[in-house]
Amino acid sequence: MPSLVNYYFWHMAENEFTNTDQDKRTQAGSRPKPARTLTQSLFEYGKIPPQALDLEEAVLGALLLEQNALNAVIDFLKPDVFYTEAHKRIYTAIQDLFTKQQPIDLLTVTHELKSKGDLELAGGPFYIAQLTRRVASAANIEFHARIITQKYIQRRLIEISSEISKEAFEDTADVFDLLDRAEQKLFSVSENNLRRDHSNMSTLVAEAIKNIEAAKNHDGTYRGVPSGFSQLDRVTGGWQKSDLVVIAARPGMGKTAFVLSMARNISVDFKRPVAIFSLEMAAVQLVTRLIASETHLAADKLKKGELQDYEWQQLNTKIGRLVDAPLYIDDTPALSIFELRAKARRMKQQYNIEMVIIDYIQLMQSSGDSKGNREQEISSISRSLKSLAKELDIPIIALSQLNRSVETRGGLKKPMLSDLRESGAIEQDSDMVLFIYRPEYYKFDTMDDQNQTPSKGKAELIIAKHRNGALEDIRLRFIAEFAQFADDDDGSYNPDEGMRPNDGFENNSYTVPSKMNLDMGDESEDFDKDSYPDSYLNPNGLTDKTPF
Repeated sequence: MPSLVNYYFWHMAENEFTNTDQDKRTQAGSRPKPARTLTQSLFEYGKIPPQALDLEEAVLGALLLEQNALNAVIDFLKPDVFYTEAHKRIYTAIQDLFTKQQPIDLLTVTHELKSKGDLELAGGPFYIAQLTRRVASAANIEFHARIITQKYIQRRLIEISSEISKEAFEDTADVFDLLDRAEQKLFSVSENNLRRDHSNMSTLVAEAIKNIEAAKNHDGTYRGVPSGFSQLDRVTGGWQKSDLVVIAARPGMGKTAFVLSMARNISVDFKRPVAIFSLEMAAVQLVTRLIASETHLAADKLKKGELQDYEWQQLNTKIGRLVDAPLYIDDTPALSIFELRAKARRMKQQYNIEMVIIDYIQLMQSSGDSKGNREQEISSISRSLKSLAKELDIPIIALSQLNRSVETRGGLKKPMLSDLRESGAIEQDSDMVLFIYRPEYYKFDTMDDQNQTPSKGKAELIIAKHRNGALEDIRLRFIAEFAQFADDDDGSYNPDEGMRPNDGFENNSYTVPSKMNLDMGDESEDFDKDSYPDSYLNPNGLTDKTPF
């Protein structure tokens, strides 16, 4: 019976400490002072780990009293949460009975412990029977269990901090490995103990109806985060909260250019905060691309600084919108999922970001010591990204590479879901998968359509997976000179073609002398009315009797 044994040694040690202290003061001839307890001495010379033994006994007693009490706590209450070994073994026995679908009460738990040889380690039959007297019912078991979990988290944080502090003093320790271990341990604490509660149907239905009404009454805007590409927003309704969207393509297709164009549209045109985590390119390089796209100045000119005077003026005039844009770029290399989670949480709190863009998944590192292969690491990263999207309640756009099977494939070389590189978990965890495809990249002269549209400057955004919507191929325009994607508009200006007159412009033009050079009522001798159409001389259909 651990409780009785503990109380006996506690009481003996306290009496011994008190008597010794009083004897010393008596021998010195001084007036006896109130004796300090052992608890006070422990707090003076050391600290007791956070614990709540009375609540642990109350929770175990409630589980023994009511059959269905375990349903309220089993999803977050684990055996390691309990402070004493006896309580851990008792709760483990209760869990085992639950798994076997057997009744849970005083007798069955005692029998289960006895069959495992853990009955004496759990305190014996008498101690287990005493637990049922610690509480009258299981009414507050969930609240008590959460307090126990909080104490366990405190103990784990103290333990992890002590381990890291000890290892940090070792000269042979690699500081980056130490950081990885610290990240892994802290991340495991939050993953295993911080869970969201369920919601009932009345609350969820009310929220869904509210979203539907908001979509019905929208003033031309989308409920999600708009991409700035009209056809894409028509299909998606904007990027939706908690969605993980994967955009994949082969190198050179324009993945970074696409998300930069989209980030510019969201932050500049719609004034919505966006965070970009660039693992491939430096922040200044990304901004240079944005400047080229915004000012319509070639990236090569900006890189070399070879600008004419009017181009400098154009640059200074148009970058003002970029300066004020709520766009935040982090170019930390080899970013781990733990670092990403911490940075994204901080940006959400400080700037209320509405979307996160990651360029790209394969350059990320898994947290801590990973014993698996790269495919398992990518699977862990994709699951963590989906979890982060749900936690922050924002869409996360993650870029991904495709494997080389696309290049060896015959025909049009359009990508498929099986081409996602290094892990099939990316396809499973994502809510949407989109592929960027440019036939011009593969030297195809025309698009795959009935009109045989020229492929120069054209791109397709292939929606290969859409968990909550339709699958569709969206035509976009790619302006290579500015590394920019835009809506496909056949009547828009194409900078590659230059300015040109309309068809038949020369044949349908006329030069008409101004009537300001003529006296009212008189006509010039050089003016021949018969050589001009009536529509030019009398566009409003006025008669001779109509006052001019």
